[in-house]
Amino acid sequence: MSFLQRRLANAAPGTATLFLIQIFCTLAFAVLYSSLVLYATKHLHFPVKDAALMMGVFGAFNYGLHLFGGYLGGRFLSNRNLFVVGMLLQIIGCLLISLGSNAMLYAGLAFFLTGSGLNVTCVNMMLTQRFTPADNRRESAFLWNYAGMNIGFFVGFTGAGIFQATENYNALFIFAAAGNVVAIALTVLNWKTLADISTPLMTATPRQWRLRLLAGAAIVVLIVPSVWALLMHPVSTGALVKGFSAFVFAVIGVLALRHPDRRERKNMFAYLILAIGSLTFWALYQMAPNGLQIFAEHNVNRVVMGYEVQPQWIQNINCMVIVLGGPLLAAWFARLREKGWKIDIPKQFAGAVILMGIGFLCLPVGIRLADPSSGQSAFVWLFLSYVFQSVGELLISPIGYAMIGRLAPRQYQGSMMGAWMLVTGVASLFAGDFSSMVPDPGAGSPLTTNAGYAALFSALGWGSVAVGVALVLLIPFLNKLIGDAPTAPAQPVTPAGKVDNSETVL
Repeated sequence: MSFLQRRLANAAPGTATLFLIQIFCTLAFAVLYSSLVLYATKHLHFPVKDAALMMGVFGAFNYGLHLFGGYLGGRFLSNRNLFVVGMLLQIIGCLLISLGSNAMLYAGLAFFLTGSGLNVTCVNMMLTQRFTPADNRRESAFLWNYAGMNIGFFVGFTGAGIFQATENYNALFIFAAAGNVVAIALTVLNWKTLADISTPLMTATPRQWRLRLLAGAAIVVLIVPSVWALLMHPVSTGALVKGFSAFVFAVIGVLALRHPDRRERKNMFAYLILAIGSLTFWALYQMAPNGLQIFAEHNVNRVVMGYEVQPQWIQNINCMVIVLGGPLLAAWFARLREKGWKIDIPKQFAGAVILMGIGFLCLPVGIRLADPSSGQSAFVWLFLSYVFQSVGELLISPIGYAMIGRLAPRQYQGSMMGAWMLVTGVASLFAGDFSSMVPDPGAGSPLTTNAGYAALFSALGWGSVAVGVALVLLIPFLNKLIGDAPTAPAQPVTPAGKVDNSETVL
């Protein structure tokens, strides 16, 4: 643990523990994320478009509920309490889904999505609270934590592919639940280390704390049947989530206009502009377990060196890039900054969106060069697409989380962290919309469906590049908006060499 702590940029106590917890708490989500469309189409016989729509709503609830997680954790249940509750709900959800019926799928998803939706913000809040707003070590810690999350994804994707080969879905979802059990054990063993730091709940009296605890528990209990009811009507639910998300960001805009601190107000406006770039990136990224997976299964030759690559294993391209690239990128950025290079948030966002576009533009090239007899594209083009997308993810995702501590006023940090994750939820809905446009595999062979895929991937790729270029042009303006809090003046020292606290600046 001490070695790992040193490698995590000498961060505050609890950072290494959160890195390990992140690995195991991600496993179950990785299984459902990579297997839900295949499970729905192969085992439950959903039409492809219905499965794509369900996957879009799955992502919307998972990420959309992060907003409530930031609010409930900081004000009602504490982040560590809510995290454990979320893990327990995910266990129940996995066990219900493992029963293998349509009814149990929706019931299990209601439990699972409530748990995963509420507790991810808790992990990020527990981590960001361990650094001051201007502490650059936060970025390195989030990159390490992001690498831990992707180790969990790697294990989940690998296990899912193994079980997929035999379509033993019952054992697959039990395997997913086991990761949550380990995450709970690690949290309980490090309970004091993971205590909340500077949240609104900490200012409550003992009586207020008990009342808030009961209110928070009641809210969690009510969310489960609410999610179940909404899952049964995915089309109207998608429209509702999009409308709610627009309302949330409109509220943040109003709060920014009324915020009294000029520097923090400008930071909030920068946050809103960057959210547009984030939405573009994640709308395409979330197609990986949806439309891209359908394309990979039917229109790509997945035999590599004599072995057939299971669809879930393709996701491990992303994991390997993140796990290997995260620490390397953190070290490289640190060296560049030591040499005086300015690597700022707007540049990273613009680069990420452009890389996502390039990744999607690789796919039409592969389709154009496809085997003329079978119509299947070579696996290398899908591989290159995932590599470009993953490098873009390294630039935008952990930095997006870390920047909340820098751009969000302290009283809005939990809500703005949740709203940032809500962007990914809305992006999942758009990914579902885009995926519903992919040609139905039952409509013909790859020779007849390739043209539809090529047109869709080209449009999405060039659209992403255009948004990235727009962000490049906005870099000077965004850098003017983003500013750090001024450093407090040094405290006067008495002749005896002791600090005089009589006029300490708070």
